[in-house]
Amino acid sequence: MLEFANALVLMLLGAMLFFPSVVAPVVFNSLPEAQAGVFLRSMFPRYYGFMITLSLIAALLFLVANDESVYQAAIVCLFVGVSTLWVRQWLLPRINAARDEQLAGNVEAGRRFDRDHKLSVGINMLQLVLLAGIQFV
Repeated sequence: MLEFANALVLMLLGAMLFFPSVVAPVVFNSLPEAQAGVFLRSMFPRYYGFMITLSLIAALLFLVANDESVYQAAIVCLFVGVSTLWVRQWLLPRINAARDEQLAGNVEAGRRFDRDHKLSVGINMLQLVLLAGIQFV
């Protein structure tokens, strides 16, 4: 079970590195800005759903292993799953709404978009560091 849990964490890390370093740049370089935005809006809920699923299954597997040495890994995976659920269900709709308002000319909405987008990136980076920590430290 521990091997499978670790494999899920490694898959999660791979996806978390692949999406911002490969998918997003290719989308923005290949599509007009409006189409890129529409495409990424359809991708992010799926990306977050993938993260939630893998991290919560890994957390469960770490917990049922009944090995105190992996409880920290279970907590990290649980944190990643719950925080990603919050981002997907609460923060992402705010980001999208602020971006729509920004494109309609609302300057304040542009500031909200920037702030909330930076928060989502910061959360994703923290998750990445924590997951890497349980695998490689």
